[in-house]
Amino acid sequence: MPAGKLYPPYPRSKFIKGITFDWSSRIRLAPGSDNWPLTWADDGHQYTVFGDGGGFGGTNAEGRVSMGVARIEGGRKDYKTANVWGGVEAENPATFTGKSWGLISIDGTFYMWRSGEASEDCFEFQQLYRSHDRGAAWEATEVRFDVDSFDRSRGFFVPTFLQFGQDYNGARDEYVYIYAPEVKSLVWELQVPGEISLLRVPKDKLGSRQHYEFFAGLDKAYAPVWTSDPERRRPVFYDANGTMRVNAVFNPGLKRYILTAQHTARNYGWGIYEAEEPWGPWRTIYYSDCFVPDEWPCKLVSYLSFSPKWWDNDGWEFVLVFSGREYNDAWNSIEGGFIL
Repeated sequence: MPAGKLYPPYPRSKFIKGITFDWSSRIRLAPGSDNWPLTWADDGHQYTVFGDGGGFGGTNAEGRVSMGVARIEGGRKDYKTANVWGGVEAENPATFTGKSWGLISIDGTFYMWRSGEASEDCFEFQQLYRSHDRGAAWEATEVRFDVDSFDRSRGFFVPTFLQFGQDYNGARDEYVYIYAPEVKSLVWELQVPGEISLLRVPKDKLGSRQHYEFFAGLDKAYAPVWTSDPERRRPVFYDANGTMRVNAVFNPGLKRYILTAQHTARNYGWGIYEAEEPWGPWRTIYYSDCFVPDEWPCKLVSYLSFSPKWWDNDGWEFVLVFSGREYNDAWNSIEGGFIL
C-alpha cells in the first residue's frame, strides 16, 4: 500500500457527517468469489454478479467460473442465496467468460456489462448483455465500446449502473445512468489520475448504441450538457490519487446519490461520496486508505456495493457488501449507518 497520507478530493459532507460499520454483523459466504454488484429485481429478490469462483456454496476451485450470476432472497439478516448462471449447483450453466461490475433490472429485464474476457482484459471492450429470464440466459446487444470507439483517448472500462428502487421504480426520469472510470494505463491497477465519466440512455433504448449520450460538463445555469460524441465527454468525478472500480446507488430516504470509488491501490483505499444530482457536486462521507478494521489480519478490499433494497430508518441505515483478496475474497455483508 502506498505510504503517506492521502487527502479526499472533495469537501466533507455537511448533510451526512460520517459513517459507522457494525463489523459484528458480518456474514461471509462464497469463499473464492468476488465483485458482487447488486440490483433489486421485479420479483422482490436481489441479484448479483460474481467472478473467479464457484459462487454461493462453492469455493475458489469447486464450481469455479470466470463470471456467474446469483440470487439473494430475504432480509438483511436471514437471506438465502442461489446460483442462477454458473457456479456450484447452478440453475443454468455459464456460457461465456468475462468480468462484470454492472447489473440492473428494468421492467423485468436484466442488463449486464461484460468487461473483457478476464480481469486483465477489462480494457479490451465493454459490451452490454440482456436477459429476459432473470439471468438464466444472456444475449449480446449491439452496445459495445472498445478501443476503436475512441479517437483521442483510451476510453473507459468496468462501467456500473446507477441503481434506483425495485426494478428501477423511483428513478429520477426515463434515463438509465452509467458510471465508467477512465482508462489511463493498460495495467490492471489503479488508474491515475482518477476520472469517472457518466453516460445516459433512455431506458427503453438500452440496447441501441446510437441513443447513448455522455456528460459534457455544465452550462452557465449549472445544468448538465449531454453529447453523442464520446470525445466531448467530461468527468463527473476526479481524484488526483486515482480510481478504479466504482459503485453507485440512489438512497430514496436521504434523497442522495451515493458513490463509492477506490483511490489507493486496487485492493486498498476507498472513498464514499454523496450528491444531490448524479453529476455532483460530490461531498465526502468517508475516505480511508484501509477499509477494514485495524485488528483484521486481511486488509485487501477490491469492491464495495450498497444494497439497493436493504435501506432502513429512512435511509440512514444500510447494508454494504464487499469483496477483496485472501480472506476477504468472498461475499461479505455488513450493516452500518450514516451519521446525521
